[in-house]
Amino acid sequence: MTAIELVGHDELDDACARLRLGVQASDLHGSLSGYLAGGGRLGRQPLLTALELDGQEVTLSAQDQALLDRLVKQCEAELADPELGFEPLLPVDDRPLPERAEALVDWCRGFLGGFGLAGAEAHAKLTDEAQEILRDLGAIASSAFDFGEESEDEDALIEVHEFVRVGAMLLHAECVSWRNGPSNDTVH
Repeated sequence: MTAIELVGHDELDDACARLRLGVQASDLHGSLSGYLAGGGRLGRQPLLTALELDGQEVTLSAQDQALLDRLVKQCEAELADPELGFEPLLPVDDRPLPERAEALVDWCRGFLGGFGLAGAEAHAKLTDEAQEILRDLGAIASSAFDFGEESEDEDALIEVHEFVRVGAMLLHAECVSWRNGPSNDTVH
């Protein structure tokens, strides 16, 4: 597999602003992640069309299209990574805690929206564990934070981030296995 240049949060955030998408980088990445985790496939459909995001710019520049293509490849590869390398695209760790926490909330909102856009067919067959993950992501998406002691808040954000990261991969694994049908490894 050819290595792709990873899309960073700030690079994607700049593109979202330039294209006037009405979402920020974490929300867009969450939407794409949810769409893919929910079994959605882009095929030849443009990313912004699949996610029902309409920028005010009529046509994407070649640079913006290449960025979005890289983002899709990055997200697909990370979600399917057997080494569990998926990461929600959030501001870097040296950014203020409230900014990173709000970005995680935005990511979860985007994830739930993208998951819903992927279609309800597979979702009706989700396990109880997967449904609980979706409920928990919904609780995070509707959270408002009250910050107190910084090291405790940092630890709490790390725990929530890890839950979100693993939950997205579990949902992806479940929906993709459903979409691909039961394994046919049995020898008759």
